[in-house]
Amino acid sequence: MDRVAKETFVTELRDRLNKAPVIYLTDFTGLSVKEMTGLRRSLKESGAEYLVVKNRLAKLAFAETELPNITENLEGPTGMVFGYDGPVAPAKALSEFAKLHDKKPTFKLGIMDAEILDTAQINRIAELPSHEVLLAQLAGVMEAPLAELASVLGAKLQEMAGLLGALQARGPEEPAGEEAVEEPAEEEAVEEPAGEEAVEEPAEEEAVEEPAEEEGEED
Repeated sequence: MDRVAKETFVTELRDRLNKAPVIYLTDFTGLSVKEMTGLRRSLKESGAEYLVVKNRLAKLAFAETELPNITENLEGPTGMVFGYDGPVAPAKALSEFAKLHDKKPTFKLGIMDAEILDTAQINRIAELPSHEVLLAQLAGVMEAPLAELASVLGAKLQEMAGLLGALQARGPEEPAGEEAVEEPAEEEAVEEPAGEEAVEEPAEEEAVEEPAEEEGEED
């Protein structure tokens, strides 16, 4: 591998390291080419990628990332698993493959969310239900309440349909006419009270005659 090819490999490996949310380092010692092909196929089906790397170039790629320093673990044959769809499926695929191939490959370590995982943690992840199983379990939990709700809604719809059918069969009803309300009889005219009799003005008093002037006394 010439210099340009090495630089290209380091750049591409760095991009994979930054892209994958989970990374597993494995030792594939003892696996044949045919078995390695089967391992790659199995991991691809789980949404992961398997890549055999040279440790020296892997150290250069890790140095260009913010991932933990795992230089001391980059010894011996190293195959990297890049889990693009989560940690469970690739860990489970590796574990199942190892059971059928004399415990090969073996885990070195893992990296998830910039944290290092030891082999015990990876094995526990491999025992977790897969994404598909979790979805099926969730659907089962939700199925019963949804079925009950659908049954109740169906019964209500049938009840409403029955009521509508009954109303249509009866036809529209004429509203009952309102009874005529008798107008109250007109009040009898109230007679005006008789006017007070005219009071006669008292007759003018007869003029009192002034007494005649006394005749002058004779001298």
